[in-house]
Amino acid sequence: MKKLKLVTILQSVMITGLILVIAGLLLLRKEHKEQTVPASLSSGSAEYETEILESEIIYETTGQKIFLRDSEFGEIWIPVLADVPACEYQADQYVTRNNQTYYTEDNHIVSRFGIDVSSHQEEIDWQTVKKSGVDFAMIRLGYRGYSGGKLFLDEYFERNVQGAQAAGIDIGLYFYSQAITPEEAEEEADMVLSVIKEMDNIELTYPIVYDWEIVTTDVARTDNISVKTLTECSVVFCEKIKQAGYIPMVYQNKRTSLLKLDLPELTDYDFWLAEYNDEATYYYNYQMWQYASDGTVPGVVGDVDVNICFKDYTNSENKESDDYA
Repeated sequence: MKKLKLVTILQSVMITGLILVIAGLLLLRKEHKEQTVPASLSSGSAEYETEILESEIIYETTGQKIFLRDSEFGEIWIPVLADVPACEYQADQYVTRNNQTYYTEDNHIVSRFGIDVSSHQEEIDWQTVKKSGVDFAMIRLGYRGYSGGKLFLDEYFERNVQGAQAAGIDIGLYFYSQAITPEEAEEEADMVLSVIKEMDNIELTYPIVYDWEIVTTDVARTDNISVKTLTECSVVFCEKIKQAGYIPMVYQNKRTSLLKLDLPELTDYDFWLAEYNDEATYYYNYQMWQYASDGTVPGVVGDVDVNICFKDYTNSENKESDDYA
């Protein structure tokens, strides 16, 4: 009987000890977890956790919210950044005349109407385009392939530049990027500047634009680009253009701008918004608005992108330098 009691006591001691060990392990796990990334922020990747812990970029917010619609979550919101200038345009100051939209102040038109074109439009009657009321044209110089990554010159670039200039239309340029590194973005800027240099008679009054777009219709080399890399690509391209004496600009649609760009890093550059609505709902400031992709303009066969420009780039005070490369 005494032997049985002894065994029972030993079993109780062992169970108690085991419970204390388990409790100690759980406490250590909790303390370790509190020192790392919260579960709600972690993707399960050690690399991702390290990036968050090492990040020193914290932006002030205004307390306001930007609401978006998401296919999976429905309505979502993001905080408004305090150090990115907000849009000041008023919805009731837009007017439409002859299928062309303008912005007004004190009942006077203060914007300019323009189109952006590439080889997709093929042959363009630029004299007719000018007579229809087009003030400026943004012309694609080239592009990078989204699968192979090679650089190409737009086959209609030179004839579009020559035709638009001969018709008295102010021009700017854009490059369709699929860069996945800052080095590739710099290569694209170098190509732009090299092509411009070879054209002795080109006269640019409007910006040179970095047009990076997400490919939604196919698998692309840019599918997994990070916010940091995309922002760095934009900065590298724009700085290269700026150093050459031209006005740099970033083109982006509303959603990609808000979710894939570190906007406070890009406030030194003008912005070209793509949002196809009767009224732009983009919260932050922009100098040009591409408000439709199915516009009709005499002289252009088929649909063409149409734009409002709020800034007078023909004013010499808006140029980065009078010493163009």
